[in-house]
Amino acid sequence: MFWRSVVGKLWFTILLLVCFVLFILTVLLLEFFQNYHVVEAERHLLQTADRISDVVDRYEQEEDLLLSTTALVKDPASRAVIVKGEDDPLVSESDSDSLPVLDYEWFKNDEDTATVLNEGADVKKVADLGNGETGVMVVGTPLNNQDGAVFVYQSLDTIEETSEQTTKIIFLGAGIAIVLTTIFAFFLSTRITAPLIKMREGALELAKGEFNTKIPIRTHDEIGELAMAFNRMGRELKFHINALNQEKEQLSGILRSMADGVITFNREGDVLISNPPAQQYLDAYAFEKNAASTSSDQTSLPEPLRDLFNNVITDENESMIEMTLQGRSWVIIMTPLYDKEKVRGAVAVLRDMTEERRLNKLRKDFIANVSHELRTPISMLQGYSEAIVDDIAESKEDKNELAQIIHDESLRIGRLVNELLDIARMEAGHIQLNEESVEIEPFLNKIIRKFSGIAKEKSVDLHLKVEGEFGFLDFDPDRIEQVFTNLIDNAIRHSDPGSQVQVILEQDEKEWIASVKDSGYGIAEEDLPFVFERFYKADKSRKREDKNYKKGTGLGLAIAKNIVEAHDGAISVHSKLKEGTTFTFKIPFTHKEK
Repeated sequence: MFWRSVVGKLWFTILLLVCFVLFILTVLLLEFFQNYHVVEAERHLLQTADRISDVVDRYEQEEDLLLSTTALVKDPASRAVIVKGEDDPLVSESDSDSLPVLDYEWFKNDEDTATVLNEGADVKKVADLGNGETGVMVVGTPLNNQDGAVFVYQSLDTIEETSEQTTKIIFLGAGIAIVLTTIFAFFLSTRITAPLIKMREGALELAKGEFNTKIPIRTHDEIGELAMAFNRMGRELKFHINALNQEKEQLSGILRSMADGVITFNREGDVLISNPPAQQYLDAYAFEKNAASTSSDQTSLPEPLRDLFNNVITDENESMIEMTLQGRSWVIIMTPLYDKEKVRGAVAVLRDMTEERRLNKLRKDFIANVSHELRTPISMLQGYSEAIVDDIAESKEDKNELAQIIHDESLRIGRLVNELLDIARMEAGHIQLNEESVEIEPFLNKIIRKFSGIAKEKSVDLHLKVEGEFGFLDFDPDRIEQVFTNLIDNAIRHSDPGSQVQVILEQDEKEWIASVKDSGYGIAEEDLPFVFERFYKADKSRKREDKNYKKGTGLGLAIAKNIVEAHDGAISVHSKLKEGTTFTFKIPFTHKEK
């Protein structure tokens, strides 16, 4: 609002001050001029009386000439009375009809005017005639060298008219002064506040981050120096903000490039800063709290770190814990942050030890797995070959059966060795892909038909679901068939009779997506990170209830992962116990029209 602005306040202050001064001055001037007009009127009437007294001395015997001369000497609005004795006084004419004629008795009876007649002293007074008429000013002076006096009086209306004219002039001057003061005050206020308004606008621009804002310097007074200081402040702010941004970007770059997760908390436990590895931990915590599909609050301290955080804040010492979250192992080290001597929060460093744990486990289990996989067929080869050598099998049919078992076990050993060699070549990057343009739906139908007999034997409903229209895709058909074979075989093998296995094919803008979904036993959470490792089996007993299926070597998923990655794709698994498992792999494609 105008009255809240500096212009309004300054303008109103100057105007109020000038009005107060003009009020005092007007009162004093009115009082002065009112007294001045009365004094001047008395002086003028007294001079007129002296002149008439001189005229009386010259034309004492000639009354007509005396009255005519008196009329010339006095003011037309006044009236003169020449009193020589008790005889009728000489009274001059007056242009004022309201001015009464005073006789000798009035002058004689009045205390003041009687002084002139008796003592010969001048008199000046304002008389109230008491008949409703306006008061009159009366002056009297004695005649020269003879008895008598000359009285001159006039109505106070004349003096009041003069005073009113003077009052009008004073009020007009005061009004003009107020108008000029208003214009001047508004001009001065605007001139003073215009740079301040510019500075306010510049401050708002600075608040928005526009540090290049400059305030024009139009004067060299205090306001000009303020504008110079404001511009200097803007430059300094820009410099320091840029320095802070550089430090922030440098810190952000360091945090992003770190392999370990970093989370900074304030004293209340709110998350201030986190880098991508730490965000993986927070996402996993939110998912475990069934908040993956909702907007989880990742600004508060995760509950597993609450006790650790409280200990760090209370004891002001570094603390460390190890924990498992969503099948991944984390080592968390938390250290207090200080603001001078006061603890203002804590910083936690999170290291994902899953890979190290996995490598240690693989290193320990590799020899045991290989020896376990080779021990059974070698034992069978040794036992059945000894049976033949010792002629335990007497008939030809028995010998052929033993020979067939030896042959099958030798093929199993060969298959195991070949799979190990395949994985070794794949991991070394020596895999050879023979890509062809393949029509995907007939290709998948052929694979489904291959497993339809096995699925029917186990009473499992196996079917293909294609979402969208597919034509020809580029990939190595033998390798991709190997992937589908491993995934579908595992799905059927781990499904209950009467359950369902779906092979789903879909696509997005950049890749085609294949999923094998079953409703079987599922995979435990602690096994999920390791299902694609060599020799890893969720079934620790390594037993199969159905004797018609060949026992797995634990290499199928590892081979499938390497094949998919060789096609620049990715494979993943989602599973819950007793709810089923879904394997999904995605491969970038180029769709060729034919």
